[in-house]
Amino acid sequence: MGTRKELLILGLLCVLEKCVSDCPLGFILQRGKCIDNDECVENPDPCGKHTKCFNTNGSFYCQCLEGYKSIGGAVNFTGLSGQCQDVNECHIPNICGDGANCTNVIGSYRCTCHPGYKEDPSFPVGCVDINECTQAETRGEHICGEKGTCKNAIGSYWCKCQKGFTNYGNERTPCSPLDCNNFNADSAPTQSLGGLADILSMMRNSCLALSDPTTASPGKADGEALLEKLFTATDVILSPDHLDSSEDVSGLLETLENSIRVIGPQLKRNYTKIETNKTDAEITVQRGKSRPTGPIHLSNGNASLDTDWLTAAGTGLYPGFAMAALLSYKNLEKSVNSSFEEIPGLQKDGVDPSLQIFSRVVSVVVSNPSTQNLSSPVNITLRHLGKEETSEVSYVCAYWNERGAWSTDGCYQQHSNTTHTVCTCEHLSSFAVLMARYPMKHTFGLILMTKIGLTISLLCLILCILTFKFCRSIQGTRTTIHLHLCICLFMADLIFLAGISQTKPVVCFCKFVAAMLHLFFLGVFTWMLLEGVQLYRMVVLVFNVTIRPLYLYLTGYGVPLVILIISAMIRPEGYGTDEHCWLSLNDGLIWSFFGPVCLIIILNVFFFIVTVWKLAQKFTSLNPDLSKLHKIRAFTVTAIAQMCILGLMWVFGAFLFEEGPMVVAYIFTILNSLQGALVFIMHCLLSKQVRDEYAHFLSCICTPQKKRYSDFSSTNPSSSQSQASRSGHNTGESQI
Repeated sequence: MGTRKELLILGLLCVLEKCVSDCPLGFILQRGKCIDNDECVENPDPCGKHTKCFNTNGSFYCQCLEGYKSIGGAVNFTGLSGQCQDVNECHIPNICGDGANCTNVIGSYRCTCHPGYKEDPSFPVGCVDINECTQAETRGEHICGEKGTCKNAIGSYWCKCQKGFTNYGNERTPCSPLDCNNFNADSAPTQSLGGLADILSMMRNSCLALSDPTTASPGKADGEALLEKLFTATDVILSPDHLDSSEDVSGLLETLENSIRVIGPQLKRNYTKIETNKTDAEITVQRGKSRPTGPIHLSNGNASLDTDWLTAAGTGLYPGFAMAALLSYKNLEKSVNSSFEEIPGLQKDGVDPSLQIFSRVVSVVVSNPSTQNLSSPVNITLRHLGKEETSEVSYVCAYWNERGAWSTDGCYQQHSNTTHTVCTCEHLSSFAVLMARYPMKHTFGLILMTKIGLTISLLCLILCILTFKFCRSIQGTRTTIHLHLCICLFMADLIFLAGISQTKPVVCFCKFVAAMLHLFFLGVFTWMLLEGVQLYRMVVLVFNVTIRPLYLYLTGYGVPLVILIISAMIRPEGYGTDEHCWLSLNDGLIWSFFGPVCLIIILNVFFFIVTVWKLAQKFTSLNPDLSKLHKIRAFTVTAIAQMCILGLMWVFGAFLFEEGPMVVAYIFTILNSLQGALVFIMHCLLSKQVRDEYAHFLSCICTPQKKRYSDFSSTNPSSSQSQASRSGHNTGESQI
């Protein structure tokens, strides 16, 4: 049964299959007829993505949508023979026309107009040029500034400036006034400051070229090359490490600031840094139709600037660019360390402090023409040149004013530590930190001790001078040396006591006092050297130890005078400072004193070492002349003691004219007080011959009826002859 049903089904299937197979491929049997099979409708997506399906009688074919193409390259295909991919229309030449950029998208593309062009529906392909000049004129804008003429160009425009105005070679920048009279070479600093005239000539030529419409052309300016030439020439001016006057400093600073204002807008990069041997500069520039905003931070190893673009650009007519620059000078502080205006509020206990530049000099330059009335203050951080002072100091923010001096108006100290000071200033110029040093405490005690000590020294030196001059029993080369050593020391102490602090009101008098102190203190050490030479001749040469007085005078007074003349010719401004009538410590002049002093001490140490060595040999000999050796030994001991007293005094004196620890000041004062008294003790009171003369003189005064004052000079011819003989035999040296 089951088998018969199965056979019946199989038979029916065979009949149906036979009927279907009778229709051709692409047709179906419907109601006993073969009709077309629409594959595009029957099968979903028969061609794949991005295609269109077309039915045909008994078949179909595919085509890619617009913006796509078949991988096989055929226009008509089937889903089995191809598929569609995106076409990059931007590869088609000039598909967007002139003045537009093509951007490919899936199945299409997009055209974007260049700046200076716009879409125009009436234009078949691409974009059309915008006439910026006409548009600006319609809106009532001065696109090229009030003194500029707008010239339209395909896709852009450029500004033609009237004479005296410039856009610094940037064709789409409004014209702004340019005053080339800032670079005239007729000023006094130009004539005295070598190299400044060359800078002014170079900048004037560049300025005239920019402001002359017959020579100016868009894009011709080379700000980088001009900037390099400017600082190369500046290095030449600053190479001597010292400018002669404040007028020279003002002329250089003003010229550089005006030059940066001209060069800055010509720079191609938005940020430029240049460093030379004498300068360090950073310049930043912003360009655009709208005024820039945001912070500005410029920094180098010596200073940093913090401000904003609104302050740098100003609130007036915006010329299309804004600039800020920070210039640092690496050695200019040496030239401006004595030009200070009176600064109120620095007095303490009625005492004015001494002022000193304590940072590099820096200049801040911006494109804002109103730098004396800034919309907001700027912050300038200045690094200190030295370490923290041990004495009482304060730091002051100052600027270089138009009078050629440091002033504090409009500048305030915001914060200060041992290494940096932050200054807030309401105007722009060149800036520096001033260190105000106050006199040492206990000034009254030091002054009183100095006056008492110097008075005692002067009295003792007068006794020494009278003794060496009139005591005939000790006359000789050594006594002559001691006499003039005391004369020099007397004059130096007297001038020191009377004039060391006389800095006002006559400056020339202070310079004279400093010169005389230089001369006589050098004389003291020169006569000390002669004493060392005499000692060397006595011990080493033994014979012919007398030196002619003429040679002594030429050396003792001639050498200090020659040193004084040379020093005064090289550094005349170094004699006399604001605090003391002595040599300046800032320009190296002090070494015209300490140099010879150190050399003399070294030579005398050599002479004394040789002397001691020779004395040791003589004392070990078999038949020493004890009397003569005793005298030489006494001479050596007193000479060494004398050198230690005077030399040690100036070791401490080297630090006195700078503010230092109080112990240094007291040690110097004590040694200075004792030097005259100790010379009197060593060379007079410890000499037996001098003591005998003193006793003889005092006995004549006490008993005038028995002795006359002339006995002090030993009127007895035989006695005089005997003493002279003994003096010659003993080479004129006294006993201790």
